Amino acid sequence: MRNWAILVAAPVVALSVLSMAACGKRSGGGGASAEALPSGAVPVPSGVVPVPKSPSLSTGGTDLAKSGPLSFAPIAKQADPSVVTIATIGEEVEALPGFTMRGRRREIKGLGTGFIIDKDGTVLTNNHVIEGAEVITVRLADNREYPGKLVGRDPRTDIAVVRLEAKDRSGAAQGGAPFQPLPLGDSDGAEVGDWTVAIGNPFGLSHTVSAGIISAKGRTRDDVPLDPTGYYNFLQTDASINPGNSGGPLLNLRGEVVGINTAIRGGGAQGIGFAIPINMVKQLLPMLLRDGHVTRSALGVRIRDIRELAPEDRTELKLTDDKGAVIEYVAPGSPADKADLKAGDVIVQFDGQPIDRGTLLSWMASTAGVGKTVTLRVLRMGKAFDLKVTLGELQEKDMPKPRRVSPLPTP
Repeated sequence: MRNWAILVAAPVVALSVLSMAACGKRSGGGGASAEALPSGAVPVPSGVVPVPKSPSLSTGGTDLAKSGPLSFAPIAKQADPSVVTIATIGEEVEALPGFTMRGRRREIKGLGTGFIIDKDGTVLTNNHVIEGAEVITVRLADNREYPGKLVGRDPRTDIAVVRLEAKDRSGAAQGGAPFQPLPLGDSDGAEVGDWTVAIGNPFGLSHTVSAGIISAKGRTRDDVPLDPTGYYNFLQTDASINPGNSGGPLLNLRGEVVGINTAIRGGGAQGIGFAIPINMVKQLLPMLLRDGHVTRSALGVRIRDIRELAPEDRTELKLTDDKGAVIEYVAPGSPADKADLKAGDVIVQFDGQPIDRGTLLSWMASTAGVGKTVTLRVLRMGKAFDLKVTLGELQEKDMPKPRRVSPLPTP
């Protein structure tokens, strides 16, 4: 059995789900996904720093993103003021031996990382960093400290949004410079082999900078078996990530955030870390800022990846390749049922976008929007046809309960 140094919080239901992992550092108790979407599918919320039109980091007029860096110092220097340390205090009940209704309360302290995304002091981090916290304190690189207010969170993608409680939204109330946000980049455009830089607080060593490359993209539950109900599409990186790095930025050579550092693999593995693609975060951010939670749409089906089918099943369904998601079950009265989708149907396109694996269909169906009518390209016994489906709302009661994150083991 593989040993994974990150614990999860995330579920799946019908066609709407997400799951994750984590590398927050906690003492005394609990605390650690995801699918990238086409760049620009959802506009970045007002105030969030857009990607600069021209490279912001260069040496002698040379584009670092094209030529390769002589040093990572310019990236670290520019990004460091935007990276924050998040300290939390919570409480848990420790069961006493022989008692089922009584327990001893104990304080839990947590430590993680986050980064500022707008001039109002809005911070992105992992949900497992702030989960269960009663007190959130955010410390900037210049040692200014602010109370943090939880704005929104989504355990199923391990994303959380915190806002700094400053009297002066510019940050000048405590005599410091205005909050300096990081630009959000394009994780779809990142390629395997691209240089990346991680900044965070591993083991409490604040503002540690490490560098590496993107080792792989699209890591799924088959590659990162953290939560069997999980939903994954991690970027994999060999930039050093350790407990305390959770919620910190993974940057490209332009100083743009391409991922949120979230999970690491244990068991003696080295250079195997995972980050939530930033395009996924941008897709959910407007809802988190507006509502504090994510409302998911749903088809109302249970699916499997074609690659998981036995050869005889593939033959019976007259499948000729590995692309698409096969329907195992259609919920009675669901949007899929009303559109006459059936078990055994294979969905190969969602609103014109090819489906090369089941997890991609789950993500698209859950984020397209409640009440939206989409066109599905369906294969039924080898014959292709288009079908229109009006998506419903995925009810929280229909989804598996997210697993509470456990503390990350300390080597």
